[in-house]
Amino acid sequence: MLKFLILLSAVACALGGTIPEGLLPQLDGRIVGGSATTISSFPWQISLQRSGSHSCGGSIYNANIIVTAAHCLQSVSASVLQVRAGSSYWSSGGSVHKVSYFRNHEGYNANTMVNDIAIIRLSSSLSFSSTVKSISLASSQPANGAAASVSGWGTQSSGSSSIPTQLQYVNVNIVSQSRCASSSYSYGSQIKSSMICAAASGKDSCQGDSGGPLVSGGVLVGVVSWGYGCAASNYPGVYADVATLRSWVINNA
Repeated sequence: MLKFLILLSAVACALGGTIPEGLLPQLDGRIVGGSATTISSFPWQISLQRSGSHSCGGSIYNANIIVTAAHCLQSVSASVLQVRAGSSYWSSGGSVHKVSYFRNHEGYNANTMVNDIAIIRLSSSLSFSSTVKSISLASSQPANGAAASVSGWGTQSSGSSSIPTQLQYVNVNIVSQSRCASSSYSYGSQIKSSMICAAASGKDSCQGDSGGPLVSGGVLVGVVSWGYGCAASNYPGVYADVATLRSWVINNA
């Protein structure tokens, strides 16, 4: 638990000294072992911001709806939220949109992290372009070992007190729900049916990337959710499983 608390302190620095209530220490991912990229390579990526500071990631579902993690939206009102889309930089460029309202999955549980998914409705519509595009939701789970990528503006090393200004990404491989819960790893029964995992040696998502996209085969397969440490052996990054939660997103969007 001490390690988690150290990581949480790093998030406080990155977010200007304040931790949004509801963000548990093992949550709120960052890109570890990744590379800088441009928004044209990940045009569905957005920066979810609280009071003007980057807080979480998200994915464009349509011109008015963003998909993110439920834990990103705990103890917050829509009036302090905004979304920046179409920019490689969370702090400038692209377009900024106020949030009309958001809805967390009714079955979200902050203790078990089941159903860690939410939708955000924007007050103004996005204008699609080469840097602003929607991404389709996965209708089936990718195979264990499938290539995937995760992107975001989270910190780049454990305990870091700053976040990069430019979008980062990392390539990982899918770890199926059943394998992630098996004795091959150390989570055991903490991995639930609404979760999917991804991992690669020295690479992970872990502070500031939460809510962001895990993409495989050109579709959104996961939403950055939680994990123990960052890029720690035997502890893959854990994501909300979009294929399992797809109908909820469609019905509520």
